[in-house]
Amino acid sequence: MGGVTSSMAAKLAFFPPNPPSYKLVADEMTGLLLLSTFPHRENVEILKLPTRKGTEVVAMYIRHPMANSTLLYSHGNAADLGQMYELFVELSIHLRVNLMGYDYSGYGQSSGKPSEQHTYADIEAVYKCLEEGYGAKQEDIILYGQSVGSGPTLDLAARLPHLRAVVLHSPILSGLRVMYPVKKSYWFDIYKNIDKIQLVDCPVLVIHGTADEVVDCSHGKQHWELSKEKYEPLWLKGGNHCDLEHHPEYIRHLKKFVSTVEKPPSQRYTGSRRRSTDQQLLPPRKSTDIVFEASRKSTDRREKPRHSTDVNKLLLKSNSNNLSEKLEKLKNQSNYAEKLMVSFDQVERSRRSVDCCLEKSRKSVDHQLERGRKSVDRIRTG
Repeated sequence: MGGVTSSMAAKLAFFPPNPPSYKLVADEMTGLLLLSTFPHRENVEILKLPTRKGTEVVAMYIRHPMANSTLLYSHGNAADLGQMYELFVELSIHLRVNLMGYDYSGYGQSSGKPSEQHTYADIEAVYKCLEEGYGAKQEDIILYGQSVGSGPTLDLAARLPHLRAVVLHSPILSGLRVMYPVKKSYWFDIYKNIDKIQLVDCPVLVIHGTADEVVDCSHGKQHWELSKEKYEPLWLKGGNHCDLEHHPEYIRHLKKFVSTVEKPPSQRYTGSRRRSTDQQLLPPRKSTDIVFEASRKSTDRREKPRHSTDVNKLLLKSNSNNLSEKLEKLKNQSNYAEKLMVSFDQVERSRRSVDCCLEKSRKSVDHQLERGRKSVDRIRTG
């Protein structure tokens, strides 16, 4: 029963171009494999890779001299390498990445028949070639899945914890969900991406057209919502299922994404996103914090009279200091008079004048001190 269901699903899900858009030919001078419709390029290699399912898949590797990342691209339905060739070359140039694309079993000149399990074996063979044949490290690889290609992309990404990043281009939640808005996954469904996206540990970029009539944009939005490490998505207004790469925002957003994920994790996100993250990390204020805050304000209001007492003390101290200065000045004046050897009468009058001033100053000080003390007493009793 399972085999019958899988076969029926395959017939509904896979539409390889018939006839294929290219043939494999060998270069007369070098013996290297070429796609029949394209001239030889020094930085492009055409390969045939065996899979664990016993099929051979055709792949193309594009080398960029300044690349820091390698993009493993799983194309959409009803396409093959001949149709994707020019786009792959352009992406490699603009993104400054090495790029590996391939045809699924039964697509293009790859042998076998297309099926969900075959696509899983296909991408594993290509990934193995990148590691063993080109020395690519998991940390430098970006998996890119378009439409049905999101299936093998997420199946592999869920099993590789150290990938640099994942790009989902018009992804599907599952095969059945493309046709029906089902709420749960059934055993006979294929490409259950909705269950695998939650297992991906690296940054995820989702690109989807808002006018997609093949795979509704809600598929892309749910992928983004379920991602662990979300990157700013690209919802292309008016974009359909097969024309997103023609929008100028497409390549700009991809370049920004690749540039971001090539940085160390601590330097990837700055500005508003970091501030937003910081705000999310702040613990919420508890009700007890509010009570303590109100209590502290109330206590501060009750303590305000203490400020008045302190001012009075400062004023009294200031007045006392002023009186001391006046007395010192008068004393200096008296000494000065003695040195001038003025007459006894003049000295006597000066002495009496000084005594009078001292008496008045003492009474003034006593009076101010008494007023200050009474003011303090009234404040304390109040």
